[in-house]
Amino acid sequence: MGRNGRSSSLKRRLSDVLQRAPWMVSMGLRLLRWTRARFTAGVVGVVLNEQGEVLLVEHVFHAPDRWGLPGGWMERHELPDEALKRELYEELGLRVAVLEPILIDRGRYKAHLDIAYRCRAENEVQRLSSELLEYRWTPLNALPPMPPFHRAAVRAACNQRVSEGKSL
Repeated sequence: MGRNGRSSSLKRRLSDVLQRAPWMVSMGLRLLRWTRARFTAGVVGVVLNEQGEVLLVEHVFHAPDRWGLPGGWMERHELPDEALKRELYEELGLRVAVLEPILIDRGRYKAHLDIAYRCRAENEVQRLSSELLEYRWTPLNALPPMPPFHRAAVRAACNQRVSEGKSL
């Protein structure tokens, strides 16, 4: 048997052992996680209305740019689109259809990812959480100062709509 045959035989035996003892895979994954980098992740939604305005919120805890896109931090074991739906509902009482990811960036902090999605609102804003001061629908040519990632996400969503042949 050649080198490939021996290697294949070893892999087959390992696979058979793991089939009989799947807990070994779980334990191996837990050990592997101890050696891997940990990241935090935030999600924001670019929600555009029929008039081509974007939903912006004024954040209590965001300095120096208080205005930005709605969103928040992902929880442990949460998928990004699920986190965004949860955050928009918690903060605004807003239910959204998450259409597609439009931008991913490293973020301002070490070991952090920012993820932006294009969304469609399924109802009107119902409330403001304690994290928000105000919300408003803003024309795209009148955006206030906001974090660079948020501004880039709005731009990416607008470019996507234009490429689909939709007006802003």
